[in-house]
Amino acid sequence: MKEPKHPASGFETYFATPGAGKATVGFKKNAVIYSQGDPAESIFYVQKGRAKLHVVSEHGKEAVVAIMEAGQFFGEGCLNGDTARVATAISLGDSSIVSISKDAMREALKNEPSFAQLFVTYLLTRNSRVEEDLIDQLFNSSERRLARLLLLLAHFGKEGVPQPIDIELSQETLAEMIGTTRSRVSFFMNKFRKLGFISYNGKIHVHMSLLNAVLHDKPALRTDDPVS
Repeated sequence: MKEPKHPASGFETYFATPGAGKATVGFKKNAVIYSQGDPAESIFYVQKGRAKLHVVSEHGKEAVVAIMEAGQFFGEGCLNGDTARVATAISLGDSSIVSISKDAMREALKNEPSFAQLFVTYLLTRNSRVEEDLIDQLFNSSERRLARLLLLLAHFGKEGVPQPIDIELSQETLAEMIGTTRSRVSFFMNKFRKLGFISYNGKIHVHMSLLNAVLHDKPALRTDDPVS
């Protein structure tokens, strides 16, 4: 399992330079950055903190489709002609978010080749992650999907040492992200703890044993229903 890298330092150089169409805004926990259906006139870059993207279908079904971390963009659909937001973006804690108008972003992509290259690389990496998520959703059990999500949130696969999951994610949110019920998430989390895959100490600590179980397809993560 490999978490996509992003060239955050290169982006920070661009965002540290004052310019028209760029603004840094601080958001408190659970603050709405934009709502589903709002006009899409800018994209956003996470300098600090995290944000979640939440979608409600026409029939009222809800889902958390992504957790955006420092060094990542969201809302970039406006560059491709989207006129309205397809999701609601909510800050998961105290966050520092840069807003860039789509005109300013297009200008940067046109006139700053190094920045444009970084952004294209970021989008390609993001696309690979989306494909991996789709494959995970289609072919893996909900138990394995939860295991993979916990590993990603703990930054397994990135350079450096995995960190505790330092954001509060309810079991309902975890269930929405992997497409199952809260009761199944509760069952799996208790199972993971008993097996020594995770531990709790104010925060969720994910251990290397969970990564080994996923990579080596251990029986502990197998269920009879691959789409449960």
